[in-house]
Amino acid sequence: MLNPLPVAPATRLRPPVPGTSILPPARLRLALGLLLLAAHASAEPLTLRQAAEAALARNSELAISQARVQQAEAAMRQAEGARLPNLGLGLSASRSNDALGVFGFRLRQRDVAESDFQIANINEPGALSNFNTHIEIQAPLYTGGLITSRIDQARAQSASARQADESTRQQVIQHTLEAYQGVHAARASIRVAEEGIAAAEEYLRVTERLQREGVAIRSDVLSALVNLEESRIRLIEAGRMEAGALDRLKVLIGRPLNEAIDVGPEALPALPEGDAEALRQRALAEHPGLKALRSELDSARARIEAARAGARPQVSLMGRQDWNDNRLGLDASSYTVAGMVSWKVFDGGVTGGAVDQARAGYQEQAARLRQAEDEVGFMVAEARRRALEAASRIAAREAAVAQAEEAQRLIRRRYENGLTTVLDLLTGQAQLDRARAELVAARRDLAVARAELRRAVGILTLEQL
Repeated sequence: MLNPLPVAPATRLRPPVPGTSILPPARLRLALGLLLLAAHASAEPLTLRQAAEAALARNSELAISQARVQQAEAAMRQAEGARLPNLGLGLSASRSNDALGVFGFRLRQRDVAESDFQIANINEPGALSNFNTHIEIQAPLYTGGLITSRIDQARAQSASARQADESTRQQVIQHTLEAYQGVHAARASIRVAEEGIAAAEEYLRVTERLQREGVAIRSDVLSALVNLEESRIRLIEAGRMEAGALDRLKVLIGRPLNEAIDVGPEALPALPEGDAEALRQRALAEHPGLKALRSELDSARARIEAARAGARPQVSLMGRQDWNDNRLGLDASSYTVAGMVSWKVFDGGVTGGAVDQARAGYQEQAARLRQAEDEVGFMVAEARRRALEAASRIAAREAAVAQAEEAQRLIRRRYENGLTTVLDLLTGQAQLDRARAELVAARRDLAVARAELRRAVGILTLEQL
């Protein structure tokens, strides 16, 4: 049995004068209604898909993940570029009276004369300028798999970043749906509170009449007054919930808090087809978070091959074309072609340590993937159970509301005939209000649970809204 409703101190309540009503003036009610109507009339309602699209365009977390995708793609282009030859242009200018330097300048400029071999000219040459213009190309021929491994690693990191971005997108969509449905839930709570106020006002009128007829006593009127005030407080709380839900939605879609927005019709994602095992298998195949971890595992595997390349020979080719002159020009042409081979036969275990470290990183990443797969499987099963429970709870809540309404109708009839107390009447109304509120929560929970299930499987997209 419910406890009797508390009675506020007598100094805060004044019993009505017989024949009068404590209802607010009709004009005040009309003004309040017009204000509420104007607050929503100035804003075009947003559908859930429109709200989600706005959130995806403005969400800061998504902007961060997209920046990470750009970084990973740039790193991939950088790694792929290492496979191509490097072409460089250079220009240097020198002036010296150093004996060896001056003789070298004359050789490069192909301007050596017999007089340059005189002892005095060799030991004390005059200052000479040299302008060197050159083109140089370097091409890796074999790197022991280092470049290929780094490209594979960068590609895996890029794929991981894209999957992480998709996971963030689904998270934003889910948060937007929760806020959107929160607005509808708050407005449903407002309607429940308004129905409670209407019932409380009617009970007060009946109690006043019964008091005038000598059936009810003054404490019954005070209890009805307390019930009315409690109903009004619930309406205020529901209004605060609506304002909070709208503000949260504004933050998600990047709108100023002082801007008026409204929401369109409610949206209920469809329940994914398949039993728990089928959904788990689908999640293992399609969940973007798992795909990101598998790409990280590919990157760790490529890191092992990159470390092994340190124990293999490195082969490259270089070609250079030079022009030397005592002024800017393209005289005294010469070229150089060279092939280079290097091989670290012994490095004190540096390469072996790097390979062991990369292997351990791979094993860690593989363990993380297995752990995540187990967690996703559990999340899918739990989310599916919650979604099915939420659907069945709605039917139970609807039946509870119907039963509470019928029970309250009978209690009210008995009360009007003086066959029960006001406490029974208010207790029945409290049960009815609670049943209605639980039905509102159950409907919101169903939408949220289905969205959560779709995100757990990894298939929550805009097309489903």
